[in-house]
Amino acid sequence: MVVETVATAVWAMFPAYIPNNVAVLAGGGRPIDAGKTWNDGKRVLGDGKTWRGTAFGTAAGVVVALLLNQLHPVVDGVTAFDLPVFPLHAAVALAFGAMLGDITASFLKRRTGRERGASFPGVDQLDFVVMALLLTAVVATGWFFETFTLPVVAAVVVLTPLLHVGTNAIAYALGLKDEPW
Repeated sequence: MVVETVATAVWAMFPAYIPNNVAVLAGGGRPIDAGKTWNDGKRVLGDGKTWRGTAFGTAAGVVVALLLNQLHPVVDGVTAFDLPVFPLHAAVALAFGAMLGDITASFLKRRTGRERGASFPGVDQLDFVVMALLLTAVVATGWFFETFTLPVVAAVVVLTPLLHVGTNAIAYALGLKDEPW
């Protein structure tokens, strides 16, 4: 039961785990906030949140979901798990929700005086999860509640910070990120 819950959590969240990593690789270009400042005199989001990164990140998450759908029969035949198949609207909501969560965290970082890349414990690890889950609950309600049971959500909340810290450390070691968080 625990292994199936963890497998379901990772499988169901994979389209949300990928977008921000792809955005780091494919980002650059025009910032979403167009260089504008908020009424506090600080940038709304900063140069790290770009239209290109958001588009490529979202697209990558959707592609991952579609690939998982193709792999589903093989994985289903090898395991006894009942892993979810992603309807397109759920895939888009998970991927775009993850990007939107990261954008929201950037806004919060600027408002709290944190610079680009500064650590924001808790928020850095779960921002994309919260928004991906919320958006998916709204856009693909039935699929969401069938897939994201309470044990699965609990597994996501526990596993995600561990995966986030690990993947960021790897990206930092490879020179893809300027900071290891």
